[in-house]
Amino acid sequence: MLIGVGIVAMLGGFGMLALNYRPFAVPTDSMKPTVQPGDRVLADRVPGTSARRGDVVVIKDPTWGALPEVKRVVGVGGDRVSCCNKQGLLTVDGKPLKETYLAPRPLGDRTAHQQSALSKFAVTVPSGRLFLLGDNRLNSMDSAARLGDGKHGTVPVDAVVGRVEAVAWPSDRIGLLGGDRAGRAVFAAAGVPGAAKDAGGGAGPLVPALAVCVGGVALLLLTTLAGGVTAIAARSRERRGA
Repeated sequence: MLIGVGIVAMLGGFGMLALNYRPFAVPTDSMKPTVQPGDRVLADRVPGTSARRGDVVVIKDPTWGALPEVKRVVGVGGDRVSCCNKQGLLTVDGKPLKETYLAPRPLGDRTAHQQSALSKFAVTVPSGRLFLLGDNRLNSMDSAARLGDGKHGTVPVDAVVGRVEAVAWPSDRIGLLGGDRAGRAVFAAAGVPGAAKDAGGGAGPLVPALAVCVGGVALLLLTTLAGGVTAIAARSRERRGA
């Protein structure tokens, strides 16, 4: 009975993961330190309409290239995204962001291309589109690097194929990203209109699914171990009785 419960739980957990998540390889270092090139990430299969400021998303857009890209949402339809104020901070609807997730980079390490990425801009994101930036802001081919494409570097919401929730590989980096709610909190703390109501969301069923999987495996192991101990004890009693 318990073995059956364990098998059902394990298969149910794996089923939840397979239905809701898709693995992607991170192709570049544009999102360091949040994710590294070569990381395999798990992305929740959510529609682009659910993407919020601060979310780390996987997109596929032919104007950006053939491979999926991992970027952070910094502007949604109607937002005014500007770079930068006197303190060098990106602003959204006039609210400066303290982006704790950004990669530090010394001034002396900037190439000519990276310097151009720091150029001032102000973009109003069209309805139904997203403005995306890399956390490694000085080495990212993102919306800021595509401002002249006729859409102000934005992508349609249906270009989003998933929201990143965890790193699945390599083994020394396995763990929950924590980027969605932490990223959303940056915008809420800045007072960006509408961001506060989104700050608590952004978590898919990954943790519950993993818990069910682990619980099922643990139940199988414990049941098998208990069965083995019981069998050994029974044989011991038989020998003593003989």
